[in-house]
Amino acid sequence: MPPEPGRLIAANVVRWRRYGEGGQELRPGTKSYRGGSKVYVIDTYAGTGHEALTTIGRGRHTGRYITIDMATRHLHTFRAVPVHSPTVLRLCAEAGVGGCWNTREDAEELAARLARLAAEYRGSWWAGVPHPTPCRCHDCLTGQALTAG
Repeated sequence: MPPEPGRLIAANVVRWRRYGEGGQELRPGTKSYRGGSKVYVIDTYAGTGHEALTTIGRGRHTGRYITIDMATRHLHTFRAVPVHSPTVLRLCAEAGVGGCWNTREDAEELAARLARLAAEYRGSWWAGVPHPTPCRCHDCLTGQALTAG
């Protein structure tokens, strides 16, 4: 019997992220996910201020679904979505962390909180360090670096 459809929080991996000494290098996506990849958040760590999340998404190198913990600052566009993919639901159940939210309102509330925290963590991670020139990091591409400074 297939798992029951549920509601998860989806997000996208930042296309470019700052990296290296002083954040002067840019790297596409993350080590595990391509930039722009859609991932599903199945667990958060409230005790650490949601700085890390457990995600399910298609891996960069294999294209197969993987389950990993990753930094919240590497994600954007958090949203609550219904999930019908049997593979995603199976991996969520196998992880044993809950993952599916009971109500749409709960999922949307957490998605909004994670979006605020991700932007805050991206801004504070390299605080006081100038961006490389030219910069294609998520904040510069979306214009948030100009308003945050």
